[in-house]
Amino acid sequence: MDQELSKELQVLVTMRKVLSSVIRDITPEPGMKHPLSAPTMEDVRQCFSLITAREKEINELAGMPSLHRPQFTDDKNKANVVQFHTTNKNDNDK
Repeated sequence: MDQELSKELQVLVTMRKVLSSVIRDITPEPGMKHPLSAPTMEDVRQCFSLITAREKEINELAGMPSLHRPQFTDDKNKANVVQFHTTNKNDNDK
């Protein structure tokens, strides 16, 4: 990967981690008023979106899969869990 893109990716990853930490630190307990205004919270969401989009672009340019995919607590789990039922080997002999 190009040295300049690698440095940019490091900056983006660090920015995302710091922004996430700040949000976690200022998030109030349930039922309490949030200290950030609605427009500021939307700006933070936009920052996360821009950081993620640029990280993806850099990783695609480098031919690497995106390794850093944030998952928010209110996101639905995209995995489908499938239950497999096993049969006892003796059941087949009947």
